Amino acid sequence: MEQHILGFMQLVWSHLQCSTSSSCHCNGPLIRRYQGPHITLHLPPYISYNASTVEQQLPGSIPSELGLLSQLRNLNLSMNSLEGDIPQFLGSSLSLQYVDLGNNALTGSIPESLANSSSIQVLRLMSNNLSGELPKSLLNTSSLIAICLQQNRFVGSIPAVTAKSSPIKYLYLKENYISGTIPSSLGNLSSLLELYLSKNNLVGNIPESLGHIQTLEMLSLSVNNLSGLVPPSLFNISSLMFLAMGNNSLTGRLPSGIGYTLPIIQGLILPKNKFFGPIPDSLLNAYNLKMLYLEFLTSLSSLQELNLSFNNFDGMVPRGGIFDIDDAVSIKGNAHLCTSVPTGADSSGADFKALVFQYMANGDLDTWLHPKANGHSERTLNFNQRINIVLDVAFALDYLHNHCASQLVHCDLKPSNILLDLDMVAYVSDFGLARCLSITSNAYEDSSKSLAQLKGSIGYIPPEYGVSEVISTKGDVYSFGVLLLEMITGASPTDERFNDGTSLRELVARAFPNNTYEIVDPTMLNGEINTTTVMQKCIIPLVRIGLYCSMASPTDRWEMGQVCAEILRIKHVSSSINGV
Repeated sequence: MEQHILGFMQLVWSHLQCSTSSSCHCNGPLIRRYQGPHITLHLPPYISYNASTVEQQLPGSIPSELGLLSQLRNLNLSMNSLEGDIPQFLGSSLSLQYVDLGNNALTGSIPESLANSSSIQVLRLMSNNLSGELPKSLLNTSSLIAICLQQNRFVGSIPAVTAKSSPIKYLYLKENYISGTIPSSLGNLSSLLELYLSKNNLVGNIPESLGHIQTLEMLSLSVNNLSGLVPPSLFNISSLMFLAMGNNSLTGRLPSGIGYTLPIIQGLILPKNKFFGPIPDSLLNAYNLKMLYLEFLTSLSSLQELNLSFNNFDGMVPRGGIFDIDDAVSIKGNAHLCTSVPTGADSSGADFKALVFQYMANGDLDTWLHPKANGHSERTLNFNQRINIVLDVAFALDYLHNHCASQLVHCDLKPSNILLDLDMVAYVSDFGLARCLSITSNAYEDSSKSLAQLKGSIGYIPPEYGVSEVISTKGDVYSFGVLLLEMITGASPTDERFNDGTSLRELVARAFPNNTYEIVDPTMLNGEINTTTVMQKCIIPLVRIGLYCSMASPTDRWEMGQVCAEILRIKHVSSSINGV
């Protein structure tokens, strides 16, 4: 046993030496002491092994002997090439508090030692090939705060919650094959902040009890087979910032006071359901709303009158349904609405059609990130502006990837294709290279072959596009990751400094996390009072997202729904720091 685990930890140590020698200072050796047949492993809390800082990944399986390390507190083996089952006794140590085995190729089920642990607070097993049913004890834990099981192959139903008081705050079960109904006992998770059950096979009604979780901030139930009315209590959670229920068979009217009962809502995702009735006027009170997708409007046969007059709506007026009945729709007083496709004649007298887009007063993002190169030396973006812009872009990509009737891949995301209006709201533009992915029965087959030679912009093209004709949503995620790192550093991926074979991502990865301040664009923090706090709680987590999104392997990258949730959380932290 000693020889087995020592060999594994020596392999880890050799990688850690490569990744931490220049930027990390350890207070002690990795393996602290031996006592007879027992091994005590000491990992400093800030030391872990993952591919964010090291390109070579650990192969093989997880040694079962790790479960015998009685002093082990934090175990992070994420983003490697580990295979096989999770050892049955890995969670046996009463000192173990943090376990991250995410983004590997692990198989099998969740060991009872992890589900029943009385000490583990964070359990991250996402993006593996784990299967089987969820342990019944998992949601009745006395210690777990965060459970991250998304993007696996779990089946069966969601376990009932029988514990009277649960510490769980974050529960991520999305993108699995979980079936059955949503148990009403989930309402017993009184401390829950975020619940993600999207992209499963759930059926039945949404339980009323979910609306009794008054701490809930993020709720995603999209892409299931849910039906019936949405419980009124769900629209009365004043703490709710993000609510996604698209791609189900839900019905009913939206509450007339929804804009007042959800005062801080930022994302409301309801497309592809069976809702009917008018758009509530109270949504105009939802001042924080950034995302509103109500695709059912064009098919409302019962809707007889729609009055959107004297607002600030913009973009194209929908076609079809009630919008084809001139007398039923009033949209006057909206100066930026485009009501038709203009037609005219060219210089030779031939007819043509043109699309007229809203004028973007602040140009594109590239002129703000690199003002000197674009003749605008006085332009700067502060941190709040940057996080708002990157959140707008993330929401747009999430909609293209996860909420359209067919998935869309933009294929050319870069700063010059992001336009900014008068209020610095960001819009993703230029869909000339966009591709619509073929619809398949397998949720994991999210790629498609391009109909023409794929093009893009140097510095933002994902590496797999250079060796394959297959495109996927993860290609956009890569471009987003590079864009995010560019917004944080102010450095373009095509800068001359990268002509020696290095890249923007490599520059950032070498500095992350201890020396991140060295590569941050200093103009971003102009006017910030709590720069140290913002750096630790906001900028470093944003850099982490950028590194995950720009991983070389598509399977290691996050998906945009997860990105949106994390950036929204960071924005909330930033607001609390500044007292907003």
